[in-house]
Amino acid sequence: MAHAYTPGLRVTELAALRKERILPLKGEVLVKEGDQVTAEQVVARTELPGNVHSVNVANLLSILPDEVPSKMERTEGDPVEADEVIGRSSTLFGLFRSVAKSPVKGFIGKVSNVTGQVLVQEPPIPVEVEAYVDGVVVEVRPEEGVVVETHGSFVQGIFGIGGETYGPIDVIASSPNEVLDASSIDSRHEGKILVGGAMVTSAALEKAVSCGVHGIVAGGIDDATIKEFLGYDIGVAITRTEEKGITVVITEGFGQIHMADATFDLLRSRAGLQASINGATQIRAGVIRPEVVVPLEGQRAEGGPAASVVAGGLAPGTRVRIIREPHFGELGTVLELPAPLQKLPTEAMVRVLAVELEESREKHTLPRANVEIIES
Repeated sequence: MAHAYTPGLRVTELAALRKERILPLKGEVLVKEGDQVTAEQVVARTELPGNVHSVNVANLLSILPDEVPSKMERTEGDPVEADEVIGRSSTLFGLFRSVAKSPVKGFIGKVSNVTGQVLVQEPPIPVEVEAYVDGVVVEVRPEEGVVVETHGSFVQGIFGIGGETYGPIDVIASSPNEVLDASSIDSRHEGKILVGGAMVTSAALEKAVSCGVHGIVAGGIDDATIKEFLGYDIGVAITRTEEKGITVVITEGFGQIHMADATFDLLRSRAGLQASINGATQIRAGVIRPEVVVPLEGQRAEGGPAASVVAGGLAPGTRVRIIREPHFGELGTVLELPAPLQKLPTEAMVRVLAVELEESREKHTLPRANVEIIES
């Protein structure tokens, strides 16, 4: 068997990439096909309905439900302020008065003469979708969003924290083996995407947030660092919604793992250029990888656009990363793909590969499920 499917990470100097920028609800698209857009430019917007609060007006006014409409001082659709009187009643020749107030600022929704309830809806929540990358709008989906194409360098990571952000790349590590700590970060790095080496520490993350750094790209991170920084275990769900003021992309794995030379050299060659990064990660079905995108003005990749998630072909000569022990995190080159199934010490019969490790030049036979492709 000369060719097999295996998951892969992509690291490439120049690729054509297309990014879908879609609204959560139908709304308004602000650009047209062929428009040049910048990463921070809003390309579509909509409004999400505000939260709805139920007010038991019949109970508050001590009246029957069918009397509620006649006692309302505001009707359906009227704007109201928090604590504003929306209904009023009086009894015993006006000696006793009762009022019903709005719990929030918003507008009157449904007034029910069956339940005696009045719904007050908060103002709609504006939602804007940015282009995320500098590029060209190649497709417009009316009322839904757009597809933006860019040509540039592309690095997929293995784990990330935080959502989309932008900034110029600043490589502050002198080598891919260097640990990124707090002493390397100061106010000069505000608004930038910092590139470290082997690992980022918890102190470095906190210092980066205080200095206004937009993002950090590093080779590894400790699980304890993630928990200390976020204040909770990350679990296995999708990451992206963490509100820590910074986005983190880890390229190699957990622990002190130096960044792959090819990845470090590529990012170093793009120092000073504007990058878009996204820490969103999902390791279950529908895999989502964190990424770094560096648009290159005036350069175009040959061939068609690449998808954000790349499925690769495993073949002799393919560079891979080992993703399970032993040799977790090490890089190597596939030497051979034996066709027959082979028995593991667990007595499971699996397909294997022969790989040569890059640093030690040792040769090992591993299950194919224990590696992922490094595409370039």
